[in-house]
Amino acid sequence: MPAPEYSLPDTLERLYNNQLALEAAIMELTLLVESQGHTEAGENVRCALHAIGENEGHIRQSLAKLVLQLRGD
Repeated sequence: MPAPEYSLPDTLERLYNNQLALEAAIMELTLLVESQGHTEAGENVRCALHAIGENEGHIRQSLAKLVLQLRGD
């Protein structure tokens, strides 16, 4: 049985996908800023993106666990 369109796991999955898309867009802008010689600003952004990346695996595993719990597996 498919999950309802607005279920908690579906909503969290969409938020997660938005986070990944924003991360990619910010990295593109960072590359542009760095190419214009603003290396310090680029490094600051890379540090923030690193924190996002550090949390990515945990978020992914938590989403998978939530889906399994709601299915009753």
